Amino acid sequence: MLPRLRGVLSAVLLALACLLAPCAVLAGWAVRGPADTDRYVAAVAPLADDPDVGEAAADTLGDGFTGLVDEVTAGPVSGSVRLFVRDAARSFTRTEAFREGWDAANRTVHAAVLRALRDDGAAGRPVTVDLAPVTERVRDRLAEDHVPFARRIPVRHTAVTVLPAHETDRLRKGYHVLDVAAVWLPLAAVVFALTGIALAARRRRAVTAAGIGTALGGALLALTVVVGRRLTVTELPGPVDGPAAGAVYDALTETLRTASWLLVALGLTVALASWLTERYGHRLHRRPRAPRATEPSPPRPTRTGL
Repeated sequence: MLPRLRGVLSAVLLALACLLAPCAVLAGWAVRGPADTDRYVAAVAPLADDPDVGEAAADTLGDGFTGLVDEVTAGPVSGSVRLFVRDAARSFTRTEAFREGWDAANRTVHAAVLRALRDDGAAGRPVTVDLAPVTERVRDRLAEDHVPFARRIPVRHTAVTVLPAHETDRLRKGYHVLDVAAVWLPLAAVVFALTGIALAARRRRAVTAAGIGTALGGALLALTVVVGRRLTVTELPGPVDGPAAGAVYDALTETLRTASWLLVALGLTVALASWLTERYGHRLHRRPRAPRATEPSPPRPTRTGL
């Protein structure tokens, strides 16, 4: 193979490897991070103590309770009652019962969504969950805390739609793509990098370039997470937007941000090590060697000795 063609092919393979590295990290995070129920619940569990999340939950609970009262009384409740209900809901978000209900609701909803994404037979059907077990658990917890009228809280078995059918089908296709990409993208990145380095005329420089490209890919991934936060929080409608949505996004993408900066650190470390060995390795090889000490030759016999 011609040297020039080898150089071009090596550069193309190294560029592909550097581009695939952050994509592989993103796919692996999507499949093994938010797509794992236990990890998801563990990631969002501390948000039960977040003030913004608690305020958003209090608004949702207060609106739901006043709406239920409106249906029962066949008329809107007064402003003082709404204020009382809002204060009561805000106080409830600071209790242990709310934390248990938060974890139980997140686990129930996430498990239902994950089953729908992995089941091809669920095409054309929305994702629904029955939150009656969560309501019952919260009611029992309130009763154990001796909250008045806690036992009278109704437990209704109602199917709540989490995702409509068209959204579920679209997410299912994306999940299958990510599931395959999480396996093949890392392997392809490694194969391209090794092949590009092997074809390079100056392999140490190729390793340095691969390290710098990997670091740039990690930085690009970190920037994507920041931009994605802004776009996600802006596009979310209703009571889920604002600081509460930002807190949820930060909790879910914490491992992705860590992985992106680890990718940056790995690339810079490889590039620096390769550059140092290339610069100072030649000097060590070119250093002149000390001449060997020669043994003195035996004295020649003189005529007198003869």
